[in-house]
Amino acid sequence: MRSGPWSPAVNRRLQAGVFLVVAAVAGLAGFYFNRASLISPAAEGATQRLMSASLSDLSGKPQTFSQWRGKVLVVNFWATWCAPCREEIPALMKVQRQYGSNGVKIVGIALDNADKVRDYAAELRIDYALLIGGVETLDVAKDLGNRAGVLPFTVVLDRTGKVMHAHAGKLTEASLGAILAPLL
Repeated sequence: MRSGPWSPAVNRRLQAGVFLVVAAVAGLAGFYFNRASLISPAAEGATQRLMSASLSDLSGKPQTFSQWRGKVLVVNFWATWCAPCREEIPALMKVQRQYGSNGVKIVGIALDNADKVRDYAAELRIDYALLIGGVETLDVAKDLGNRAGVLPFTVVLDRTGKVMHAHAGKLTEASLGAILAPLL
């Protein structure tokens, strides 16, 4: 029994093709809306709060993000007790070395005890800026798109300070390089 002008084999192929197209469109829409949902309307205000924030570096000296205006900023929220954060650090170090001369600045905001961060940074020889965050930093991260409060969480700002990318979870050297390339 044939139902329509095509054979059952052709009908199955057409159905499979339609299914694949619908799945691809749904996947792209999910990616787009997930990315859009990570970059919230509150991000602009949070970016301004971040740029004016003063956080202590590992020696206890206050540092403000405004010193890095005009750079592509990669702001990475992390902690020493977070396994994916620890796995991500070597990639961040490589990216800083590779793109630093092109105006990229990686800043790690540790949501952790300063002594633990200092010891861990010395052990790994972390060569990008590290600051110690507190409760107010968690609010900024949430407004930048980290609604679930996960670590690591990374935000990439262009040279004007606009949030261009927000990512919950571990980034690789390649994925971060792909995000940075159009911003250089």
